[in-house]
Amino acid sequence: MAHEGGGTRAILAALAANLGIAITKFIAYLLTLSSSMLAESVHSLADSGNQLLLLLGGKRARREADVEHPFGYGRERYVYAFIVSIILFSLGGLFALYEAWHKWQEPHPITGRWWWVPLVVLGASMLLEGFSFRTAIKESNHTRGTQSWVSFVRTAKAPELPVVLLEDFGALIGLVLAFLGVGLTLLTDDGRFDALGTAGIGTLLVLIAIVLAMETKSLLLGESATAKDVDAITAALVGPGVASVIHLRTMHLGPEELLVAAKIEVDGASSAADVAAAIDAAEQRVRAAVPIAHVIYLEPDLRRAVESPA
Repeated sequence: MAHEGGGTRAILAALAANLGIAITKFIAYLLTLSSSMLAESVHSLADSGNQLLLLLGGKRARREADVEHPFGYGRERYVYAFIVSIILFSLGGLFALYEAWHKWQEPHPITGRWWWVPLVVLGASMLLEGFSFRTAIKESNHTRGTQSWVSFVRTAKAPELPVVLLEDFGALIGLVLAFLGVGLTLLTDDGRFDALGTAGIGTLLVLIAIVLAMETKSLLLGESATAKDVDAITAALVGPGVASVIHLRTMHLGPEELLVAAKIEVDGASSAADVAAAIDAAEQRVRAAVPIAHVIYLEPDLRRAVESPA
């Protein structure tokens, strides 16, 4: 699928950037004992683990349907995206907030001959994260269309691109906060600025994790098709042998798998063979209009007049 391929490219770009960044940030922390650098090291390490989880979820979701899971494993991508939000909240956000509190209690300046290393590392990290963010934006634009970025994150059925977008956006903001915290600590010799930068990073990660958890929770519960796809399915169902759609229900079994269940009016059909032919033709029209409609259940019925209240 094009969507899945774009998500995979964005994940791989983010993984390559974050692994390199995590190592250099941790080396900078060991040389300077800056809490902002430690928080950023853990942040990049958590992001790297998250990208591996997204790749694993994508692989497991491609398993064929079986007796135990007759609709397949497409939603496994949502499960792993939800796990990502939990890791970002706990390992990234809460750890950074704890480290900020600890550093505020016992502040110390950044001294020694390696004082310049954090600034160089943060600058290089911004360039690498910028490359990853640019890749995520480029891949998202293939499917975003005219939607705003907020609408895209909220309505996207494939979780990988929104996750990488939010992670990279949060990483860039976190790098700016770390740069300010380290820079002000170097200028003033007051380690509390380093603690404030760390607290800002932790707060940012917690907020992003909450947004991700809310969106993936909705996907896990089962979201309907987009309004555009619902309209296309409704229009496609009506045709020879099908006079109208009495009611329609849709649900995503995965980002590129849609369940369609509808009760259709077959008024005028003279035999069971006519009804079966009308249903087969309607299914073909739906799959042509919305290719991700993999599972279709159609119930033939007659539209009855609504009785007036007594």
